[in-house]
Amino acid sequence: MNLVKTEHARGDLRHCTCSGRFVGQMKRYSPRCLMMLFTMLTLILLDASVLPALAVNPVNSQNVQGALPIKKTGLSNVSIVQLIQGKGLHRSYPNALSTLLSAIDDRTTIKISRDPVIISLFEDPIIFEHPFIFINFADRKDWSFSNLEKRNLKKYLERGGFIYIDAGINAEFLRKNRSHGQHHSFADWEVSPVVNDAFMQIFPGKKFLPLERTHSLFKSFYSGLPDPDHLPDSVRDFVIEEKWPQGTYSAVALSLKGRIAVLATPIISMGWGKNHLGNWSTNIRFRIRESATGLSDYLETAAYSGERYESTREDGEKDIIYCQKEALPAWANEPNDRWRVFRYYQSREISDFAHVFYTQLGANIFTYALTH
Repeated sequence: MNLVKTEHARGDLRHCTCSGRFVGQMKRYSPRCLMMLFTMLTLILLDASVLPALAVNPVNSQNVQGALPIKKTGLSNVSIVQLIQGKGLHRSYPNALSTLLSAIDDRTTIKISRDPVIISLFEDPIIFEHPFIFINFADRKDWSFSNLEKRNLKKYLERGGFIYIDAGINAEFLRKNRSHGQHHSFADWEVSPVVNDAFMQIFPGKKFLPLERTHSLFKSFYSGLPDPDHLPDSVRDFVIEEKWPQGTYSAVALSLKGRIAVLATPIISMGWGKNHLGNWSTNIRFRIRESATGLSDYLETAAYSGERYESTREDGEKDIIYCQKEALPAWANEPNDRWRVFRYYQSREISDFAHVFYTQLGANIFTYALTH
């Protein structure tokens, strides 16, 4: 496969190729789709290391002074499908996907359309003209698929299509109210039961499995975290060592023939959107686990008036999460009988850092899907 070079004012380039698997599996797709596939065959991504202000600076993350426009390659725009069941105007985080697509368009050589193609059901045959479908879990009210949706999804995924379900991971304490999973991004390593049941109808016996932190998806464009020096001391170590180590996060995947076909994560699109003034649309705070001398002995016998839930850890072990208020964990009983409390921190630096990280993670998901 030929490699294509491009030039940029800030330094060296990394060569990336698009796997021929998608082309081979999608031979029966429309000419429009094939044209987009040829676009991806010429894709080259700029290494994040040549864009330090974009990759590591949470405050000045949009422009590189003196940088030349990125030279685009390929024949046509790649369009992303977004599923919104019901009224499109009522979708979750309406500016999120278009803002992320704009960032990808600005920072890579992908000729990607900044506006998604909207569908309401997987029955729409237009999905076969596009390689990537994005859906926020909350934007589909009913996760039982019609017979036509099952046939379409089976065909689409077996031929190389990719589906990303944002908020497709919802910890147990977030499931009572659909909105909870839109505002709380909580690391868990199990897909939401309704999503699991839906895809079990299409691929019986196939399971969503945890994505290892070493997976190349987490380094497909950006590698590592934004610069943590901007974070307050109170949260920095936890973020680096436990929350998002090496720029990774909890994710589960359903794989077909050795490739990821469906990916699910906790909500991250809440960190993508910008308003018409170019400011982040949301304010994000951090939930940090903290311990202290004697805390385990105290919490083991503490009275609580809320509810108790289970959460799956990366290694398959279980945390017991205690919530004294709905959807707000107070403390956790971890394996080996370790107890820690949850503390909540909020500041401009924390929110900006989260926005940059979620944008990096989103860009990695999309560039991985379009180049593998």
